[in-house]
Amino acid sequence: MATLLVIGASRGIGLETVQRALAAGHRVRAFARGAAAIDLPQPGLEKVAADALDATAVTAAIEGADAVIQSLGAGEKAAPQVILTGTTIFSRTTRVLIDAMHATGVRRLVAVTGLGAGDSRGRGGFLYDALAFPLLLKRIYDDKDVQEQMIRASGLEWTIVRPGLLTNGPLTGQARALSEPEDWRFGSVSRADVAAFLVRETFECRFVGKTPLLVR
Repeated sequence: MATLLVIGASRGIGLETVQRALAAGHRVRAFARGAAAIDLPQPGLEKVAADALDATAVTAAIEGADAVIQSLGAGEKAAPQVILTGTTIFSRTTRVLIDAMHATGVRRLVAVTGLGAGDSRGRGGFLYDALAFPLLLKRIYDDKDVQEQMIRASGLEWTIVRPGLLTNGPLTGQARALSEPEDWRFGSVSRADVAAFLVRETFECRFVGKTPLLVR
């Protein structure tokens, strides 16, 4: 049984990851500003209500953990503004996280970005690359690019997971992790399947130093 810190744990992939990790028998620290509202009254769950930019809180949460999963979103309320003006939330929180992991000696990091980040940009097919990405995602993914560069240079035992189009579908166990650039393609994947992969990869370490694209 391991202790897993999930950052961005109150919704989306992060909340699904908390559930999957608990189901797998791990102890989970669920870190998010809204962590207190997580309605999972299960043994083994510790809720940490704090901001991912708070270096003191992040460091304290990492102490004694075996690994960290970072799954942050821009936030539903902030999304329209972020589409227009961009953000630095991913790079700033990642800087805090990397420094805290070095300070505590915790080395295993699995981080979620997405299709279009880093060297996967331009691999999503015509509609995604020519329309959806430049209109809706580019300014967000510019900061995810910086986030990925920081993780790559961190010296940690990292895996960067890039899901395709996210859905609220069920856990299928059919998600494919495409690690070779020539195989990257547009596709959808459920948040439940992403979460299951994150928990499994954290401890199996099949993709350390790699950036698998996750689709069905």
